[in-house]
Amino acid sequence: MGLFDKLAGWLGLKKKEVNVLCLGLDNSGKTTIINQLKPSNAQTQDIVPTIGFSIEKFKTSSLSFTVFDMSGQGRYRNLWEHYYKEGQAIIFVIDSGDKLRMVVAKEELDTLLNHPDIKHRRIPILFFANKMDLRDALSSVKVSQLLCLENIKDKPWHICASDALKGEGLQEGVDWLQDQIKTMKT
Repeated sequence: MGLFDKLAGWLGLKKKEVNVLCLGLDNSGKTTIINQLKPSNAQTQDIVPTIGFSIEKFKTSSLSFTVFDMSGQGRYRNLWEHYYKEGQAIIFVIDSGDKLRMVVAKEELDTLLNHPDIKHRRIPILFFANKMDLRDALSSVKVSQLLCLENIKDKPWHICASDALKGEGLQEGVDWLQDQIKTMKT
């Protein structure tokens, strides 16, 4: 089997595998986003809050993603750091309609960015300003300002407005992430 894997790799037939951490506060839409990225026959109809974490897989034209969907509930956020070393990219989801917890999201982001396993790595971070369908949702520009994303100088990052329930804005983000990963040194 090893010979066929090597041959497929040389011929460019084998997709590069990537570990992605999906982080954000509880109820921001992480699981719904990941569910939308899976093929329609693999999607779940009923989304429930994630306890601890779950592992999901989906593929794009050139990459095979293994996504660690980490619970955003306060009591589980300390588990995030145990997966930082293995992560090759981060998806950080923000509930654009939850203005009250935007400060908490920023604190968690700052903790993430200053963690020793992340701080000195040029790991791409995709931000989804989710729930854009809500009437009072903040724009992705405003979310970016509140999270001070312009201060992230040592990592590639991108923010997309999204509506996970309809799947809007997700493909743009995944395309950006895929391009970043393909240009990373392996």
